[in-house]
Amino acid sequence: MKVFEKAPAKINLSLDVLYKREDGYHEVEMVMTMVDLADRLEMQELSRDTIIISSQAGYIPLDEKNLAFQAAKLIKERYNVHKGVYIHLDKKIPVAAGLAGGSSDAAATLRGLNRLWNLGIPARELMELGAELGSDVPFCVMGGTALASGRGEKLEPLPSPPQCWVILAKPPINVSTGEVYGKLKASEIEHHPSIPDMLQSIRSGRFDLLCRSLGNVLENITFELYPEVRQLRDSMQRMGADGVLMSGSGPTVFGLVSKFSKAAKIYNGLRGFCKEVYAVRLLT
Repeated sequence: MKVFEKAPAKINLSLDVLYKREDGYHEVEMVMTMVDLADRLEMQELSRDTIIISSQAGYIPLDEKNLAFQAAKLIKERYNVHKGVYIHLDKKIPVAAGLAGGSSDAAATLRGLNRLWNLGIPARELMELGAELGSDVPFCVMGGTALASGRGEKLEPLPSPPQCWVILAKPPINVSTGEVYGKLKASEIEHHPSIPDMLQSIRSGRFDLLCRSLGNVLENITFELYPEVRQLRDSMQRMGADGVLMSGSGPTVFGLVSKFSKAAKIYNGLRGFCKEVYAVRLLT
């Protein structure tokens, strides 16, 4: 038997950091949603008790450093499963891009193995498992759009945002999330994004308010470390995107565009100097 799972990328429409917690994590408040750029996972049961991962992408680990591997190991240990699994990972989401590709792969693995082995694990329990793997994994298990708090694991489902085109562009660099958060001083943040305005834009379906409410307190830190990310943001704004923001800790920048003709123009303009550019829709 085989099961197939789609692992969509996520973007942060709002990312605010409130303070640093005693456990070392940052208390965050974020609005996240998914876009139609996805990895695809194929899972097949093996008779021997092992985990094997393959991928067409030559730049990702296929051992315990891979979050999908960790998810398979966790579910086997927690539910006493003495079977093996072969997972093929068809990688489409850029790596280390601020798009939660690894977290989404882990979430898809949890969902897929729950089906493959008929474990009957409720969605809430799968999300709690995901929280042991990473802060973005519970959201990727749930999918859709959500307000996230805590370190990202406390989730309140939201309606889908107003439909639009999303241009994603990743410069040829990798950004360390740990490094960015390590340089953040929460008490010195001057401008916090308006989460209430973002929630109102989603609930009222107002695309103009959504674009005005975009905000990410990590942007300036990543811009200082990697000026090319700022340049990419500025280029997308000059090309006429309705709203532009860096996703997560970067380096991917996304532009929201209401009209296909403008999305195509920005996509073609960015392809001239940025290899990894995607024109996708919000995943409603």
